[in-house]
Amino acid sequence: MSGTSILVYAERVGGNLGEIEKLLKGPLKDFNGVHVLPFFHPYDGDDAGFDPIDHTIVDPRLGDWSDFKRISETHELTADLIVNHASNLSPEFLDWQQKGEASEFDGMFLTFDVVFPNGADEEGITSFYRPRPGFPFTAYEVDGKRRLVWTTFMPSQVDIDINHKAGQDYLVRILEALKSGGVKVVRLDAVGYAVKTPGTDSFMTPETLEFVREITKLIHSYDMRVLVEVHAHYTQQLEISPLVDLIYDFQTAPLLLHSFFTGTVDRLADWFKIRPTNCLNVLDTHDGYGVIDGGPINGKPGLITQDEMAAIFKKAEENTGGHSAIASVIPQWFSLPHQINATLPNIVANDEAYVAMRAVQFFLPGEPQVYYVGLFNGMDDQALFAKTGQGRDTNRHVYTPAEIDNALQEPVTKAIISLAKLRNLTAFRGVFNWEVLTENEIQLSWNKDSEGLKLVINTSTANPGFRISISNNTGTKTLDGVEGLANY
Repeated sequence: MSGTSILVYAERVGGNLGEIEKLLKGPLKDFNGVHVLPFFHPYDGDDAGFDPIDHTIVDPRLGDWSDFKRISETHELTADLIVNHASNLSPEFLDWQQKGEASEFDGMFLTFDVVFPNGADEEGITSFYRPRPGFPFTAYEVDGKRRLVWTTFMPSQVDIDINHKAGQDYLVRILEALKSGGVKVVRLDAVGYAVKTPGTDSFMTPETLEFVREITKLIHSYDMRVLVEVHAHYTQQLEISPLVDLIYDFQTAPLLLHSFFTGTVDRLADWFKIRPTNCLNVLDTHDGYGVIDGGPINGKPGLITQDEMAAIFKKAEENTGGHSAIASVIPQWFSLPHQINATLPNIVANDEAYVAMRAVQFFLPGEPQVYYVGLFNGMDDQALFAKTGQGRDTNRHVYTPAEIDNALQEPVTKAIISLAKLRNLTAFRGVFNWEVLTENEIQLSWNKDSEGLKLVINTSTANPGFRISISNNTGTKTLDGVEGLANY
């Protein structure tokens, strides 16, 4: 059983990599790894680092590769390989714009005519799945001619042709930089959109899965593990999980909200019956709190229904004083937001229920990862949202070292750190079992030799809570609720 990690922005957790290193060697020493969200040049572009101008260097305002090398000596380091796109300000794109076919990067960027060499009708163009309103391409001037360049996410994020040698060489250059910097796990960001196949929605198609197989083989050749990020119907998660080392479990998150908002555990149990074991166990993330992953998509029934999804959003709106409804965006292609833009502590609005959800995250098979705002029991940053107008900034507070020190004294944060400490016990390398005890109680347990661990959560809407029991040759110790766990 692998370890635990935290998910951070270097600039939002103390301001630089040095502060993160101090935390990992000090109060967060029981976490075994860290995923630093895009730290490339620049980290503060149009999409918070997911639009790198140079994907091979660390933004000097945060530190350099030597900082990562030191961190990687004691902690497993995860970094992003943004396979779908680069910045329109990248040297490669600017060179191609200026020189066109004479550029060494000609062919690296995907154009309309590459996907549609014989042209396209309305149905062909509108069939593409896109997480933003509008069409997935932007007109750019290239060597004096106007070209339609694919821009799946934003006009400034120009898509890479992963089937062209120039695009493939670009990805190899990034992998070599990550490897030299001590990265052990590569997250394939936005890989579900990387392959465009006319006649399909081009999201998680058979062609996409084949690309995942190929790039996984390439990454393995650098002795790095592969984590794939796919927000999709749960059956697609099951399909892709055997192809990579780690797959995000985006389903447990909405199912836990459903459980605590309704006082039932049956839908959670349905997922546990089929859930993959090679999961990165997440709840909140830098992209908000996902709900769509548990619901119906493209006519396929979900683990929860459309009405149950709507009920989650309604309850979150109540618990956040209406703010989540303001910050969460309804995409053009759906009738509900696909995520709640609020912090998880605000969404749940109950410390016992919140930490119980964290306990489930840590007790499930896989590798638990905690987002920094959730770790610090953060509340909605309404001021940052008002400043930027970006809903996801509600859950992306910029923590000063002093704020972090204060958060580390809070019982909720102490309890989550205790879960990381518990996860290092021998029992978690043994046999996992779970069972439904009552309509609103479920038990998760681990056993190895004489050591055993049990977690019982109660999702009762009137009195939610949890209890952890630790047993060995010397007896049994019980941790009741947040206070008991915080003092472990």
